This record gives sequence, C-alpha cells and structure tokens, in this order.
Amino acid sequence: MRFHRHRVVCFALCASLIAASTGHAAPSQGAARNYRDKNFDYFVAGDPALPRAAHTDFTLALMGGGGSVDAAFAAIANHAGGGHIVILRAVSDDGFDPGDGNYGDSFATRWGPVSSAQTIVFHHREAAYDPRVLEALRSADGIFLAGGDQSNYLRYWKGTPVQTALNAHVAANRPLGGSSAGLAILGQYSYTASDGGSLESKLALNEPYNSGVTLEGDFLHFRWLEDIVSDTHFSQRCRLGRLIVFLARIQHDHPSAAALAGIGVDERTALLVGSDGVGRLAAGSTGGAWVVTLLRPPKILKEGRPLTLDDVRIVRMGQESSLDLKSRTVDHPAAATTERIERGAPAADAIASKIMLRNVVPPDED
Repeated sequence: MRFHRHRVVCFALCASLIAASTGHAAPSQGAARNYRDKNFDYFVAGDPALPRAAHTDFTLALMGGGGSVDAAFAAIANHAGGGHIVILRAVSDDGFDPGDGNYGDSFATRWGPVSSAQTIVFHHREAAYDPRVLEALRSADGIFLAGGDQSNYLRYWKGTPVQTALNAHVAANRPLGGSSAGLAILGQYSYTASDGGSLESKLALNEPYNSGVTLEGDFLHFRWLEDIVSDTHFSQRCRLGRLIVFLARIQHDHPSAAALAGIGVDERTALLVGSDGVGRLAAGSTGGAWVVTLLRPPKILKEGRPLTLDDVRIVRMGQESSLDLKSRTVDHPAAATTERIERGAPAADAIASKIMLRNVVPPDED
C-alpha cells in the first residue's frame, strides 16, 4: 500500500493522544516526529529523548506469527525496563502504511508502559548505514523484528552496522523478539527465502538440493541460539518436513554443528528464552513449540534424490514444558515421537505426518 501524507498526520496525532492518556510525557516541541526518508520510514510513539532504562534483562521472544501473544510483547517491554523499544520492519519498495500492524502504539497502550516505541521501516540497504537508524538501535532498551519477508532483512542488514548492532544488543543483556519473518532469522542458521518464494515441505523432502532451500549460517549470533535453525507458522503450514531438510543440509555442510536442533513455533504462540537458557511458552499461547533433532545422518541426501533418513526426534512443548537449550532437552513434553522419512515421505504410521507436509496451499495465505 502506498504511503499517504494524511496517514502520517493522523499517526502523529494518535501518538500524542496515547502519550497523554498513558501518563507518558508527550514529545516536546523539538522531540522526534514521524517522517519519511528516501531509504526508510520512521514513526514514533512517546519520547525517545527520555533517559534510558536503568536496568534491562536478557530475554528472547520467539513468536510463530499469525497473531500476537500479548504476554510475549509485555515480556519485551518489562525486560527492557520500560525504556525505549525499537521495531524494525522491511519492505521491498518505498511505501508503507503505518496503520498496518502498528506495534508502536500497542507497546505504548497495551504492552508497556515504555518511554518510547520507534518503528523503522527499511526499504533500501542504504538505511543500514544511516546515523539516525544506528543511533536508535544503540539507544534501544528492547528490539522487536516484525514479520514480512526475511529475505529483505538479510539483503538490507547482512554485513552492515545493523547486523553488528543487533548482535551487540543481545550480548548486552537486552531483550529482543521476532515474529514470523523476524523469528526466521533469529537462530545461528536461518532459512532466507531468497528465491522469492516460501518453500513447501513436500518439495524440500523430494528435492533437498532444490534451489529454494536457501540457508544462511553467519548472520545473527545470539546466546542460547547457537546451532539452532528456527521456523514459523509451524503446524498450520506443515513445515516439519522442510525443517528436517534444513537440519539434514546444515548437518552435512557444517559438521561442527554438533548440537544442531530445529525449533518450530506455531501461530499465535511464543517461546520465551531467559538468561538461564531455558525456554517456556508465553501465557496465552494457543499452539506449541517443536524441538526437532536428527539422531543419525541421513541414509540418502543427494542432489536429484528424495530424502531418506531414520530416527528424527520430534518433541512438542506445551504450557507445562521447558526447553533447556544447553542440553537440548525438554522437561514435561506434551508429546514426543521418533519418525523416519523414506524417499521423501513420512512412514505410513507416522504420528507427526499431519504437520510433515501438505498437498494444497491456501490461495489467500500471505
């Protein structure tokens, strides 16, 4: 959707009213205001000039997309000490509708209180070198990576000061979360979707070396997510099959990834990882999180051949479960099974076959 000037005016007015109604200081005459630059759009609620949070705590919020989990966003705001939140988005053109999933207003009115919430929408790689963008990131007490297309994040940020700033932010024990595409890039390894599509499990299982299996291993390096590859919209879009292929390819290409594991998160579900490396589902999550490991190398992993492997360990986390990322073990799992893949298909009696692959893709799926 194209950007229109009247939306900016309305957005600024709403931000002022929100600040007044929540008791936060309204922006002063010289405070930051919404604007559109040639390389990025900027929207703000609250006052970024207020002091930073006195204290922040490490947390990672892994959100599956398809709907918000309020407790996960509240955890980001709380662990950010009620300070300054920066929301990052990316689009492939120069237009963005500020009313499209307005996380800034929600941090100010539902998940806070926070001193400010600044949204930066990248539409060119040059924005990753802009001093205004980098200052916002350096001053962030918490960061949220929104959904969209993860290939834009890699294209705009890899090898830039933004990549450095994101890694430094988490290393400094400040909270960070990502939803959908934002989650897809959080692990050490990530599916980049750089071919312009969204890889289906059926294709991946039958062609593990298909050009659509695009993987990245040197982008974000967050504590506890070493040797992790994450996936989103997990059960709803039957992505278990492609996650298994990701694991097989990474294990083959990176033998040093000895503790490799996949984490899939369902829609309207969030996995919160604390400073102790233990992950639990956020309150209000409607689905589960899945931990997938390969207990032995594939029998067949060759170009032009369907995948065949034994002993894929699949564990589903529920509200009573906890994941120790140090040992890759799940306490009190909601379900657990060991499956096999034969010539690109799950065994006939596979318990997890319902989320392994699908034959029909809904036409209205975003």
